[in-house]
Amino acid sequence: MTDASDRTGNVGNAAALDDAVRLLRSGGLVVFPTETVYGLGADALNPDAVAKVYELKQRPANNPLIVHVADTASARSLVASWPSAAELLAERFWPGPLTMVLDRAAHVPHAVSAGGPTIAVRCPDHPLTLELLRRIGRPLVGPSANASGTVSPTTAEHVRAWLGDRVPVLDGGPCARGIESTVVRLGAGPAAVLRPGVITPREIGAVVAVDESEQDEAGPGEGPVPSPGMLRRHYSPRTPVRLFEPSQRRAVLDRLEGGASVVVLSPGMAVEHERLVRMPADPEGYARELYAALHRADGIKAEAILIELPQGESQVWNAIRDRLRRAASG
Repeated sequence: MTDASDRTGNVGNAAALDDAVRLLRSGGLVVFPTETVYGLGADALNPDAVAKVYELKQRPANNPLIVHVADTASARSLVASWPSAAELLAERFWPGPLTMVLDRAAHVPHAVSAGGPTIAVRCPDHPLTLELLRRIGRPLVGPSANASGTVSPTTAEHVRAWLGDRVPVLDGGPCARGIESTVVRLGAGPAAVLRPGVITPREIGAVVAVDESEQDEAGPGEGPVPSPGMLRRHYSPRTPVRLFEPSQRRAVLDRLEGGASVVVLSPGMAVEHERLVRMPADPEGYARELYAALHRADGIKAEAILIELPQGESQVWNAIRDRLRRAASG
């Protein structure tokens, strides 16, 4: 089940979509593309299908899933209430990389929200997956299609390196945004950013009131967390990750040129080396390329991946630093 769309987003292989719909309706799993990362999809209203997602990913039971919907009406059917802030944010940012956490409707399986009282919903900005959602007429859970805690996939090849042919993959080309969606909790007070992403608190704050206070991290053995992406260790390759400051470039370069078994990711080192991955200097480009670079670096099988911690002041850089620190945790 491949090549169902080209990189311009034109839906092509209708048979592949039809096969995906049949499989999902029967309780099976399908990997689908989004603008952020590839998702491991299952019928969000089928508890047995949702359980398969947790089992395959080996996902901690306290880590909820994001539910993907085709439109606002579908999102409203999954929540106990739809505040005006949700309507305003959906009008401004959907389809797009913004997830809203709202009070869960009673008919939504508890496993979707890890037993918690809320549900995370978003409308993805990828024509292939939007067409899939329209054809199936049901919401789909879609956590990143990788083993829990590891590097998220941004190409179909990344997914197949993990899954092989165990789950069909709808290939929608490389993901355009590259890091997971921004997550906001909506309730009685201001919107709270639970996970940073390329849609920034400043952009959200132009639409609704926002509480920008930093959110707590969670451990895998604790109670339900309100949002995916809040576990302390996440986005981690098999190779240990170590972060370094720009002031340490010379020492890192000496290690690299001295034959140390390391791979270096840096936007600022102006040298050529087979184990130096040159990262984009702009935050949007860096976010788009980050996970692909980590997959590439992991494939070299060095003793460590050394990543220069970006110093930019934008809120997208903050989201990137969040991913890097979690990747290096532990």
